[in-house]
Amino acid sequence: MRRLLARRMKFHLLGAFLISVGCATLYKFGIAEPRKRAYAEFYKSYDPMKDFQAMKAAGVLECAPPK
Repeated sequence: MRRLLARRMKFHLLGAFLISVGCATLYKFGIAEPRKRAYAEFYKSYDPMKDFQAMKAAGVLECAPPK
């Protein structure tokens, strides 16, 4: 029973480290990178003035009433 805690601690610390690195990698390539690509694709063709005019015409904006 001597040094049981130390041996188990090494095993669990290594396992926790590997699991956390794996989760971080999965998040980066499974969620973050596709999200970045989606935003980049959206803003390639985004026209803020067209969007503003559409919101203005719909009466969404109080500072710019529709004509």
